[in-house]
Amino acid sequence: MDLRDRVIVALDVPDVAVAQAVVERLGDRATFYKVGYELAFAGGLAFAQDLAKSGRKVFLDLKLHDIPNTIEKGVGQIARMGMTFLTVHAYPQTLAAAAKAATGANLAILGVSVMTSMDDSDLARAGYGMGVQDLIARRAKQIHEAGCAGIVCSATDMATVRAAVGQSLKIVTPGIRPAGAALGDQKRVMTPGEAIRAGIDHMVIGRPITGVADPAQAMQSILDEIQAVS
Repeated sequence: MDLRDRVIVALDVPDVAVAQAVVERLGDRATFYKVGYELAFAGGLAFAQDLAKSGRKVFLDLKLHDIPNTIEKGVGQIARMGMTFLTVHAYPQTLAAAAKAATGANLAILGVSVMTSMDDSDLARAGYGMGVQDLIARRAKQIHEAGCAGIVCSATDMATVRAAVGQSLKIVTPGIRPAGAALGDQKRVMTPGEAIRAGIDHMVIGRPITGVADPAQAMQSILDEIQAVS
């Protein structure tokens, strides 16, 4: 894997002009971008297609969840857009419908396990009868059984995923923060180097790159860190 593909730059920005400026400033240092809700609803879907046409990889982070028929039709449309990754929530019917719709396409379905902004107390408040690690293990098995390509989880949860399903799923991790960076709303975090040593496949990093004065230098520092431990 190209070292640059390990880092997915989260374009969590308010409009396409800002996103385009980030892409231009990063240049060849970045090859993989995430488009989520904020940008998607501000013209970002067309922008995501343009990124894909330019040869870049795109992670469309929409965390879809609906009845199977709706998921299958929606994912079928996304499969024709040239995206590389798409997230759906890790509920068995949703996972199965998304995997079916992506069959034969170059689109990897990722199941969202437990949001990295949540801990055991958050799950208890939401009515779950288990903690983070038990729920991640259950969802990892369900993602694998549905035929999806990977899981979105914290790097601190990777051992739980590997114990549940071995090497069968790609692990994509948000909540990666270079040393000294603000944690924001993340509760389970690692540095880029720690994440690589833990064995993750792709890390999603937004504000520590896009929210600084020199995104290119920030990106290069992250690449240097993961190169040192790869």
